[in-house]
Amino acid sequence: MKKIISAQDAINLIDDGSSVMVGGFLSCGAPDKLIDELVRQNVKNLTMISNDTTYPDADKGKLIVNKQIKKLITSHIGTNPETGLQMNSGELDVELVPMGTLIEKIRAKGTGLGGVLTPTGVGTVLEENKKTMDIDGKKFIFEKPLGADFALIYGTKVDKFGNVAYYGTTRNLNTVMATAADTVIVQADELVDCLDPDDVVIPGLFIDYIVVREDN
Repeated sequence: MKKIISAQDAINLIDDGSSVMVGGFLSCGAPDKLIDELVRQNVKNLTMISNDTTYPDADKGKLIVNKQIKKLITSHIGTNPETGLQMNSGELDVELVPMGTLIEKIRAKGTGLGGVLTPTGVGTVLEENKKTMDIDGKKFIFEKPLGADFALIYGTKVDKFGNVAYYGTTRNLNTVMATAADTVIVQADELVDCLDPDDVVIPGLFIDYIVVREDN
């Protein structure tokens, strides 16, 4: 049985300067209550790895507005003007990574691979300061694995063993992030005794702590 803790106790585990993966595609499948607690505790100088920074007043976007993020590794910032403002002013170090490449870098960490080869970005600024390789006459960029100290992810239903199930597209990056962090905390919409094995998307062995959303 996995340890079920409060959002406050979960975020207490995260120190200033930690690297944190945060699930969700915009606000779909984002662990919003964990993020709200991260904002409340005002944990600073974080490296955040996420698909996007949503909107200024929503989940991950609140961390940007509150200036808790020192470095951001992401694919999309267009829906949050504050991210662009901080990037252009030099307050925020932003590394933009093509979405498919970002996912594969995380997947490589989770599966123990030494990296991935991708043609995406060849001949652009994405190629700068990276190793390249020619395979059968085609050029590829070598991308290193990407992990984090913590992953904050979402689950629609989670059982007491930590197995996670999803409704629709809420699974998004949550699934791969669960494999690539030292400590994985899942926010559960609903806690059940035991999921049907056919419904399990993330096996409980990847989950360290469960936080149950209390205001559904």
